[in-house]
Amino acid sequence: MALTHAKHGQLIDLAPLADGSTDSPSTSLIKTEQLQLIHMVLHAGQRMPQHKVAGELVLQCLAGRVRLQMPGTEQPLAAGQLTVLRAGEPHAVLAEQDSCVLLTLLLPAH
Repeated sequence: MALTHAKHGQLIDLAPLADGSTDSPSTSLIKTEQLQLIHMVLHAGQRMPQHKVAGELVLQCLAGRVRLQMPGTEQPLAAGQLTVLRAGEPHAVLAEQDSCVLLTLLLPAH
């Protein structure tokens, strides 16, 4: 089954995604040629292994607390905080608490 993404101009309510509930699944909210928004649910202790993406990205913590791990440094992110990573920058994410994050990816042109 194909994912249903929001259309241009369609309203997406982030409040329920930021209520701290980790019962909802991770899902891609929007995907266009140049942009993708992903709502990620991570349970305490869950780790996304180190990886890198082709475009710049914004990681915004909506609820809980995560730790962004990059070679040589770590950055804690609590609810209401965000950070930006350069394209191709290796990183991993560790959930210190049950957490919801919004990932915004700028997709490179084909």
